[in-house]
Amino acid sequence: MAYNKIETYDDKITSGLVENYRECLQLLGEDPDREGLQKTPERMAKAMQVLTQGYQSDAKAILEGARFTEAYSEMVIVKDIELYSMCEHHMLPFFGKAHVAYIPNGYITGLSKIARVVDVFARRLQVQERLTHQILDAIQETLQPQGVAVVIEAQHLCMMMRGVQKQNSVTTTSAFSGQFENGTTRAEFLKLIGR
Repeated sequence: MAYNKIETYDDKITSGLVENYRECLQLLGEDPDREGLQKTPERMAKAMQVLTQGYQSDAKAILEGARFTEAYSEMVIVKDIELYSMCEHHMLPFFGKAHVAYIPNGYITGLSKIARVVDVFARRLQVQERLTHQILDAIQETLQPQGVAVVIEAQHLCMMMRGVQKQNSVTTTSAFSGQFENGTTRAEFLKLIGR
């Protein structure tokens, strides 16, 4: 086999989370030793490490690792980047799409790096508003383009399965810098992403 993806987890973090999740199950009135729940605390501990792996990543290093000199100075858009994150208020998922654009100023980056930057910040306990700005700031500070635009559309389970329980609600956030603060450039971007 030429490729083998191996998941690794921090043993200390995993064991600490397993103990806490066992206790949570007991506090909720469940028996963590019941057949269907015996491995649940470990599964939850590993899942939480995957869902928050962004804390272990450096968005700027990712962008700098694929930063290339290029004279291209028109808009570059990567749209419909799926994202999965965790609401920091209720520890419930929110998910949707990010649309990211930048106008190079002598440097471009690998297209997949834009999607990776979205993941770095999405895979943390998060609010959508901050997530939008963190993506913009990382690209702006690292590539120093003429401008950056980020639009995120997401559904929040904290609004859908609890609280107001609005099943069809979608939250849209946006952030713009540089040339994208110009109405014409912003309008072109929004048209190109279908908004």
